[in-house]
Amino acid sequence: MAYKPYSGFEPKWITKAAAPDSYRSIFRWGDPDFFKLPKESLYNMMKDRLNVKDEDFRDYAMDLGFDKVELGPEYAPKMAQEHVDFFKSVYGDDWSQGDYDRMSVMYGQTCYDLLRLREKKFDSLPDIVLYPSESEQIVKTVAYCAEHKIPLYVYGGGSSVTRGVEPVKGGVSLDMRRKFNKVLYFNEVDQTITVQAGLSGPDYEKHLNNAVEEFGAKRAYTCGHFPQSFEYSSVGGWVVTRGSGQNSTYYGCAKDLVVSQKYATPRGEIVTSHYPREATGPNLNEIMMGGEGTFGVLTEVTLRFYRYMPENRHRFSYMFKNWNDAMEAAREMMQRECGFSSVFRLSDEEETNMMLRLYNVDDTPLRPMLEKLGYRDMERCLFLGFTEGEKGYSWNVYYNILKIALKHGAIPLTGYVCKSWEHGRFNDPYLRDTIMDFGICVDTLECCVNWSNMEKVHREVRKVCHAHPNSVITTHMSHCYPQGANLYFIFLTPIHESDAFHEYLQDILDAIVRSGAALSHHHGIGKMFAPWLEGNIGETEYGIFKLLKEYFDPDYTMNPGGTIGLDLAEDEKRFTRDGYDGYRDGYNTPAWDAVIAYDEKDEFLETLK
Repeated sequence: MAYKPYSGFEPKWITKAAAPDSYRSIFRWGDPDFFKLPKESLYNMMKDRLNVKDEDFRDYAMDLGFDKVELGPEYAPKMAQEHVDFFKSVYGDDWSQGDYDRMSVMYGQTCYDLLRLREKKFDSLPDIVLYPSESEQIVKTVAYCAEHKIPLYVYGGGSSVTRGVEPVKGGVSLDMRRKFNKVLYFNEVDQTITVQAGLSGPDYEKHLNNAVEEFGAKRAYTCGHFPQSFEYSSVGGWVVTRGSGQNSTYYGCAKDLVVSQKYATPRGEIVTSHYPREATGPNLNEIMMGGEGTFGVLTEVTLRFYRYMPENRHRFSYMFKNWNDAMEAAREMMQRECGFSSVFRLSDEEETNMMLRLYNVDDTPLRPMLEKLGYRDMERCLFLGFTEGEKGYSWNVYYNILKIALKHGAIPLTGYVCKSWEHGRFNDPYLRDTIMDFGICVDTLECCVNWSNMEKVHREVRKVCHAHPNSVITTHMSHCYPQGANLYFIFLTPIHESDAFHEYLQDILDAIVRSGAALSHHHGIGKMFAPWLEGNIGETEYGIFKLLKEYFDPDYTMNPGGTIGLDLAEDEKRFTRDGYDGYRDGYNTPAWDAVIAYDEKDEFLETLK
C-alpha cells in the first residue's frame, strides 16, 4: 500500500494480485498479495534523476503479464519417451511437463530475466521438471543423466541474479522447493544441524527458533544468515553460490556456516568430512562450495547455528559528513579488534539520499536538523546496524562503534532509522516490480575490495554507471572484514528491452573487473558473470576448475551452457589476454593506473584485441 496519498499526480500502480497460472505470478517477487509502492518524495526523486515526467507514468511501458501461461507447439518438450518413463519410475507423480511448471524454473530474478519474461522470450525451457523428496532420487537422476548425456539443472529458491539456474540446453530441472526441505538431524552438543538443500530460509530459521519444542533443545537458536532474498532463497542456494547474509560481519558467510556437504555427482556420491578443522590436504568443503551445480547436485548440508538472543541486540545509526570520513571510520571499526557488529551497513552519498526517502526519514525532524548541522544532502553518508551476542560482548561492540563514529565526525541518529531499515529490508524487491511496469529497471551488482583500493573501485564503477544516460547508482558497504569489504551497487535506469539491459550490465561488470575488484563477493557467478571469471582469477588458476569438471563430469551434463564459464567458447570470454594481469593485480600495478580512466576505455579495450 502507499504510505499516504500523493498531493500531485500519482501513477496507477498495480495493486491487484496475479492469477496463480499467469506470467506475472512467475516474474513478480514473492507474496502475490503484498505490494510496495514508492512514496511521493521517492517518485519525485526518480523523475528528477532519471529525466522522466508524469506523462511517462500514464501508461504502462511493459507487458503486465496477467495472461495465462500458454506455450505454443514449438516449445513442446523434446525428451524421448523412454527417459520420461524412467523419471516416472523414480518420482511417481512428482514430475511435470506442463507449460507453467517448466516456465517457473526457466529464469532467476535479475532484471534481465524479468525483462525476457515480460517480452515472452522463452530460451531456457527444460523438457521435464522433477520434484525430489529424498536424496536417493537425486542420486539415480544424476547417474541416469550422466549415462544418457541429458542436461541436468537445479532450481533452489529461484532468487539467482546471475542466471545460475537457467536450463539453456533443455533436459531436466530439479525443483527443490516442493518436497526437498526436511531437517534430517539436530545436534545441540556440536551445535550443528543437517538439512535437505531445498529448505527455505524462513523455514530453516523457524526450526532453529523453535528448537526447544521441535527437538527438545535447551534453548532457541538462529541460523545467522539473512540475505535480502531470505524469504525466497534456499539453504542449498546459499552454499553453492558461497552466499552472504546481511548479518555476515558477525556470523560469517555461507562458507563459514558449512560444516559438511553431500553431493550426487556423475562420479558417485561425495561426502565431505564433518570436523571443525583439519590439516588433511586441500579442503574438500571449499572445493565443492561455489560450484553452482557444475560438479554435482548438493543434496544435504550440515551447518553451524548460534544462540538466539535478540534481547541483547543494540541498534545504531550515524550520519557522517562524507564518504571518506565514513570509510576511515569503518576500517577502524573492523581493525580495532574489539569485536564485530552483526549488521554493518554504510551507504554512500547517493544511496543515503535515497535511503532517507525509502525509510521515511525525510518525513521526520532529522532531515532539517542534519542540514543545519552541516551534514549536506548528496555529501552525507548513513551508517546503520546492530550488535548481537552475549550481553557484555554486544554492549562492548556497540560502545566502541560509538566512540569511533564520534571520533570521525559522525552524529548519532535515533534507533528509528535502523528499525525502519529492518522493517523493509526483505520487501524492497516488491518496489522493483512496481516501477518496472513503467519501464524503470532496478538491479544490483556487488564485488569485494580491499580497503586500499576501495575508493578507486567506488569511483570507477560509479563513473561507468553514470555514463549511461539518466541513471541513479547507489552504493553501500556491507559484509566487512579487517582487510576490506563488499561494495554493493544498486542502479536504476529507464530501460525497456532485455538486450539493452544486458549491454548495460556488461559495461558495469567490465568496470568492476578492470578496477581491481573481485568479480563477485556473494552472488556467485552463473552464466551472467562467467565470461569474466577466467580473466578475473587467472588462466592457470582457472585451469584447476576445468580439471575438477573433467573429473566429476567429463561429458558436461551438469548445469551446462556457461555456468562459471566451464564450457564457454574462447570468443565468448572477456579479459583473458595472455600475460595481461593488470586487472587482477589492480591497485598494485602502476601501469594499470595509467590507463584506468574511463575516458580512455575505448583505447584501452583496443589494446586487448
